This record gives sequence, C-alpha cells and structure tokens, in this order.
Amino acid sequence: MRRWGSGWGGGMAIRIVAEVRRIGNTVRWSWAGWCAAWVSEKSLRQWSVAQVLSVALALALPLGTAERALIIALGFLVLAAELFNTAIETVVNDISPQIREAARKAKDCASAGVALVALAAAGAWVVVLWGLLGGG
Repeated sequence: MRRWGSGWGGGMAIRIVAEVRRIGNTVRWSWAGWCAAWVSEKSLRQWSVAQVLSVALALALPLGTAERALIIALGFLVLAAELFNTAIETVVNDISPQIREAARKAKDCASAGVALVALAAAGAWVVVLWGLLGGG
C-alpha cells in the first residue's frame, strides 16, 4: 500500500512545483545579471559580437562536430569569464573604492582569466583553420 506523499501524488507534486519555481528564479536572476553587464560592460558586448561571428563561421566551414562544439563552447567560456571578471570588479570597486594592492591584484587576476580563455579560443581557431588549409 502506498503512503500519502510518495510517488507522484502529494509530496512529489509539491517538490516538482518547487523545483520548477527554483529553475524559473535562476533563469530570471541570470538574465538580470546578463542585462546589467551588457549595459555597463563594453567588453562583454565586444566579446558577444566576436562569439556571434565565431559561431557563424564555425557553422559555415566544413568542420567536424567536435571542432564546432569546441569553438562554440570556448566562445561561451570567454563570455562567462568576462561576466566573472565584471562581478569581481564590481564587488572590489564597491568594497574598496580606494586604491589597494589586494584590490588591484583581484581585478588583474580576473582580467588575466578572461585573457587566458580568449587565448584558448584563439588557439582552437588556429588549429582548426590550420587543419582546413592542409597544414595538419
């Protein structure tokens, strides 16, 4: 005999509704973060244009599935790194408006993270294009 709250009745339905609500909140908060960064960060807008062009080129060229996936994923990682950089800079500027070594280091490290991910994406493009041109 099934007890109340087990399976799809009772408690399960409540948990599903709560999970859907949580996912909805996550989407709203993520979108709000994207919009806030989009308005204030020129570099995010520039990387977004680069990603759109990169995706279009990856879809237009005769690439393998893995190559396309790598190129597209690395472009999104650049955008994610830029958002992390924006978050770090925003918090550092808020809690440390004066110039401090720790604040400078945090901001420089976040910026370096963006640069490294961008270099990885560029490196992937170099390897993929080299292969297309018969170099590999």
